[in-house]
This record gives sequence, C-alpha cells and structure tokens, in this order.
Amino acid sequence: MALHGLAHLTLGVPDVEAASTFYDDFGLQSTGDGRFSSSAGGEQLTLVHRRVRALVEYACAADDRDDIDRIRVAATRHGIDTRDEGGDLVMAEPVVGVSVRVTVRDRIVQTPVTVEPINAPGVRARGSQRAPGIFERDGTTPRRLGHALYTTPDMAASQSFLNDVLGFRTSDVVPGLISFNRCSTDHHNIGLINAPVPFFHHSSWQVDDTDAIGHGAHKLLAVDPKRNAWGLGRHFLGSNYFWYFRDPAGHMAEYFADLDQIDDAEWTTGTWEPDKSLYSWGPPVPPDFVMPPDIEELSAAYAASTAVQEHS
Repeated sequence: MALHGLAHLTLGVPDVEAASTFYDDFGLQSTGDGRFSSSAGGEQLTLVHRRVRALVEYACAADDRDDIDRIRVAATRHGIDTRDEGGDLVMAEPVVGVSVRVTVRDRIVQTPVTVEPINAPGVRARGSQRAPGIFERDGTTPRRLGHALYTTPDMAASQSFLNDVLGFRTSDVVPGLISFNRCSTDHHNIGLINAPVPFFHHSSWQVDDTDAIGHGAHKLLAVDPKRNAWGLGRHFLGSNYFWYFRDPAGHMAEYFADLDQIDDAEWTTGTWEPDKSLYSWGPPVPPDFVMPPDIEELSAAYAASTAVQEHS
C-alpha cells in the first residue's frame, strides 16, 4: 500500500471566523488563518472561504517519492491528469471534482494510552477509587484526523479512483449505498456514500475513549446545543464509538474512539445489508444526518458547476 493515512482536509465555508470558533471549541489547536492542528497529526485542517460549503481538497500521506511516482503512473494509466505542486502530486477526483493531494508525511507514532480500569460485574478493577473519567475537563483535544466521508453520484467511478489509482482497500461495503475504504490500519480513511448530489458529509477525529467523547460533547453543547447532530452511539461497520456535531457551515465533525484496526492478511471485505450501514446502538438517526438541511443549495451549486464544465 503506497499510502499510510489521511493527512489533511481543506473545507470551504461561507464564514471562516464562525467555523473557526466551532473547531476551537471542538478541541483542535488554531495556528491562525483558518488552520488547525491535532495533538499527534500536526496541521490537518484548513478552512477557506466559499459561498457554498464544500470539501475543497483532501490529502493522503505517502512514505516517500517512490510512492508518489507509483500513484502518478496509476493516474496516467486511468486517464487522470496530475500536476506537481511543491513536491506533492495533485489531481481531481474524477466524479465530484474535489482536489486530491498526495504528500510525503512522516507516519504518526502515538504514545500508547493507558485505558482507565472498569469495574465490570465481578471485577473491582479500581478498588475503592472513583472513576477518573467523572472529573471535569476543559473539553477534548483530538489526537489525529482519522477519516472523511463524501457523497458521489457515480459510486463505481469514485470507488475505482480510490482502489485503482490511490491504492485504497475496501474494508466493508453496503452495495449501492456506502463503502468504507482504508489506506492505513484504520478500518476506513475515506468513505463513499451513493447520492445524486455530491457533498461533504463529515470529518472524523480520534480521541482516547468514551469519556473523552463525552467531555468534548459537553463543552461543545454548553456553548450551543444546536451543534448536536447525532450521538452518543456505536457504529456497526468500524465498531467505533461516535458523536457527531454540526459546524456553522453545515459540515459535520465526529469524535471517534475504538475503531477497528486491520491487518490486511487477516481481514476479509464484508458485504452487508442496509441495516448495518449506520449503527449498532445509539439514538434514532436524525433525518438531517442523511439528508442535510441545505441540500437545495448544494444541488444548485452542483448544477451550476456541471453546466460550467459542459460549456468549457
């Protein structure tokens, strides 16, 4: 596999300042000018101005120039134009048109986290101590960017781009609905959702455990309860705990913990029915989790961009 993770996202938002406040509260570290870092991954998010919210670019991390060269060859073989930009390889996703960057990055090496002891039935793991997770924290600091999901009106072509050009492997799929694709040991780094209108669905950020998710949620919702999108719950595909929040532009950001980690030699791609596509347990799925409230605006922007492409 030529890649080792999702390195960076650039999101377009109508109001960079308002969105920046959200991601500050989410726990990312602002480095100025709409740029944000996670604690282990470095700079992993950039906000830029766009009239209508959009995924502008996602960047994948490669080990070295040889990896980039292999992807360039694969792109050329599939008729995809590429360009070199500051040592990176840049191309357009062939269906939705988002910029895709392949950049050399060091692999993220994380210090192992000591999991808090749990008093299970018949087990007094903490002795006579209170659970550390009950004590107040000032929110949560995400460790790294894990994955992103976006919709595509041509699932097969977008899937081919991930697998045949970038070298992703598919971990699980619900035919005709959603696929989860990895370029690291994470269960997924890019997810594709079948939809007639392309739009960015969410970014997902690793935290330590469910208490970290809860403390992060507490800080976000204390500022504005309307930020809540969906959670707390546990996904079936990927197995991770989740809680989603909506930024002022309409993008969702997810805290995740306990995601499946995959050894390629030991994993078989699963094919599942739609009832497994979203979650194992949690609150009922809100309608706007699947159908965003700004879908008409997104549809109009997509139609306009398609018209421009057809006349260019």
